[in-house]
Amino acid sequence: MGLHTKATSKSCFYHIRSFRQIRSSMDHTMAISVASALVSSRLDYANSVLFGCPQKHVARLQRIQQALARVVMQQSSVSPLTSNELLKQLHWLPIEWRIRFKLACLVHKILNTGHPPYLNELIQHHKPSRSTHSSASHLLSVPQHNLSFGARAFRVAAPKIWNSIPLHMRQSQTYSSFRRHLKTHYFISAHLTF
Repeated sequence: MGLHTKATSKSCFYHIRSFRQIRSSMDHTMAISVASALVSSRLDYANSVLFGCPQKHVARLQRIQQALARVVMQQSSVSPLTSNELLKQLHWLPIEWRIRFKLACLVHKILNTGHPPYLNELIQHHKPSRSTHSSASHLLSVPQHNLSFGARAFRVAAPKIWNSIPLHMRQSQTYSSFRRHLKTHYFISAHLTF
């Protein structure tokens, strides 16, 4: 875990330094595209394994995202704008919420396509003992686990994330609609607490 975030951090900061040197020759839209291609994609790579991990690992990636936002918005470290304000202006989800977003989107794909099969086998619909409103609420069963590490396993983490999403989003028929509404929901939640 620590090795993954350290390697990602080193690679991302290298690209951020290179990006800073050419930022002035780009317009805002191009800068966002380049930032996404060079750094944001690295922050998202395999980040779902970080759900529930010690905060220091997520904080390391959060510092990268904040540094990237400052370069995109051409703000120095002594700018009066906070990192949170820059992320809001860019409409970027903080790392912790990007992880949740990625897991939720993965579950939506699994439930609607059955793929990938190896993950599809790990999630099950919640089956109440008697007929209730929850039977139509698209909830997933959360298996019991003993260790805190067990709570981070996909078969536990994914249903927890999914069940925490508002019902109307869980009922979204299309992936694009689900992503759009979920990002807005998470964006509002993230910036109320971030």
